[in-house]
Amino acid sequence: MNRISRSCSVFWESAPSAAAFVPEDFSQEQRMFAELSEKFAESEIAPVSGDIEAMAPGLMPSLLRKAGELGLLSPDIAQEWGGMGLDIRSSMLITEGLCGNGSFIASHTDHTAFGTLPIAWFGSDEQKARYLPALATGDKLAAFALTEPGSGSDARGALTKATLSADGRSYLVSGSKQFITNSGFADIIVTFAKVDGRLTAFLVDTDSPGVALGNEEKKTGIWGSSTRSVTYDEVKVPVENLLLEVGQGHVVAFNVLNAGRLKLAAQCVGTAKTALKYALQYGRERHQFGKPIARFGLVQEKLARLGGLVYVSESMLYRACGRIDETLAGFAAEGFDRAVAIGLHAAECSINKVFASESLDAVADETVQIFGGNGYIRDYPADQLFRDARINRIFAGTNEINRLLIARALVRGVQDLDRDYQPAQIDAYGHDDSDPTVREACAVAVARRALLVVARMAIDKHGAALDSEQEVLGLLADLAIQIYALESALLRSCQAVQAQGVEQAAAKLDLLRCYFSDAAPALYRLIVEALAAVAPAHEFELQLHAVAGLLRCVGLNTIPVRRRIAIRLEEAGRYVVA
Repeated sequence: MNRISRSCSVFWESAPSAAAFVPEDFSQEQRMFAELSEKFAESEIAPVSGDIEAMAPGLMPSLLRKAGELGLLSPDIAQEWGGMGLDIRSSMLITEGLCGNGSFIASHTDHTAFGTLPIAWFGSDEQKARYLPALATGDKLAAFALTEPGSGSDARGALTKATLSADGRSYLVSGSKQFITNSGFADIIVTFAKVDGRLTAFLVDTDSPGVALGNEEKKTGIWGSSTRSVTYDEVKVPVENLLLEVGQGHVVAFNVLNAGRLKLAAQCVGTAKTALKYALQYGRERHQFGKPIARFGLVQEKLARLGGLVYVSESMLYRACGRIDETLAGFAAEGFDRAVAIGLHAAECSINKVFASESLDAVADETVQIFGGNGYIRDYPADQLFRDARINRIFAGTNEINRLLIARALVRGVQDLDRDYQPAQIDAYGHDDSDPTVREACAVAVARRALLVVARMAIDKHGAALDSEQEVLGLLADLAIQIYALESALLRSCQAVQAQGVEQAAAKLDLLRCYFSDAAPALYRLIVEALAAVAPAHEFELQLHAVAGLLRCVGLNTIPVRRRIAIRLEEAGRYVVA
């Protein structure tokens, strides 16, 4: 198998639970980074959250510089260039810990991922020396300008142009960019323009003549982040500021977007934990009919479901991070090699982005519901969380675009497989009938086989035209996302059982079972819909019978299980899994 099919094999090859990295495996040093970022959020961000939302002049740049002083802007910058050079897991922990305010974390992610990584990965040594130390400390702040009024996800449709000057010493950049985060205070904007029709990346200093900013956009959420249009009018950009090579802008953009999507997933996981904390606090404090509303069954059901979504999202995120760090161990782990290694896991980055952003929306929505009428009032945190969450399904490529990326990677991987290849009929987790996760493990095995069958049927039916069958690709993507989610939670729970025993792993098993009880019927319906779309008539009933095992997960009495989850969460006052 080639690199693409190897990276996608996670969807059809089972793995021993011990091979998956889980949050319980964080080192003491990694936990220290998480604690550092959480303390920063509590001490520096939370007290001025209202001022952030009001866009107090100079506040956001000041906060970013304070974060830089603690190293919180530089986890992905090599030590050689003034950064910490951390692994992917540590970088994501820092992002997750800073999620107390949606506007701040949006600005932080744009600087650290989209503004810094193009230089860290693709810059020349001269460019790195000139920019990275200042970006690491926050002395300089960065933005990323790809989107235009007429082109968003279609980056190659950009109209901004760059023309080499007569003396060959600079490029003259002209055009407009839209919805540029951090543009109001950025010192450097990674800008994409076409040179003779070829997309190319440039480093534009914002104090260059000809750079003009529009007014701040009046957004639904993340009010405290700067979002403006940027216009370039014959901006003279020295040839030394060309990033990588002419015509290689898509390499820069697409690789940086992979990392940005993973970081966005971490942002969503951290924000979901914050939302759950607020929901739990309010549920304990708000009394009706003589007791806290957190003790009412329908509220407990909501709290348990929210806890389950966070558990699954977190399990997925750090499973992917562990796999990427493992891949990085075989590379130089810096610069361009780092981009290549992460690119091998592009589908997983998109899967995490889609699942985490949609889970956060569900968590934010139910948090408003738990707050009741107060959830709709701006004096309470649920309102801001709800508004801020919505943008994450649009950031870093819409979830629709990411679904297409996932499905296309999956199809390429399946096409590369030997036609006779079949996933193991017996799952590889080592379960037997006495294992507490045997039902869930069998369901994952059934779903994995179904995904491969459906993908092959789609390829056979549509051939090269499959790329235009977006509804079918969407079904394939949703199947892949849900299988990855289910298996990630399963692997984590299996590790807990193996390491601690069933009794000590009870909290994780409860979260796993409740999520499966909701997800298994939905997954079954997805498979049925996909089969109806691509299966030959004589195959439909046969394949339908083959996936009926998924329904073994239906019928669990989840009421006592959800009550246990809710009580654990309520007593802790925050997201906990044990």
